Amino acid sequence: MRLEIYRLIAAQDGPLCVCDVVERFPLQQPTISHHLKVLREAELVTVTRDGKWAYYSPNPKGLTLLQEAAVRLSPERRVAAR
Repeated sequence: MRLEIYRLIAAQDGPLCVCDVVERFPLQQPTISHHLKVLREAELVTVTRDGKWAYYSPNPKGLTLLQEAAVRLSPERRVAAR
C-alpha cells in the first residue's frame, strides 16, 4: 500500500493534498496518515502545510535512493555478480 501511495504522489506535477490521497484508497484516513508518516520518516516524501491541510511531494533524495535500490536489486546485476 505504501508503494502505491508513493507512486500516486510521485506521479503528480505538484504537491498532492492528503485529502486527495485518502479518497483514492480503500483505507481510513488514520491508516493513510500512518503510511504517509512512514514514507516521510523514510525520506521518500516531503510535506508542506497550509493551515489544516497537508500537501505531499516526492523527495528527490528518496527518489534517488529508490532508483539506486532498483539497480542493485535488478536480476541482471545479481546474475553478473555470481
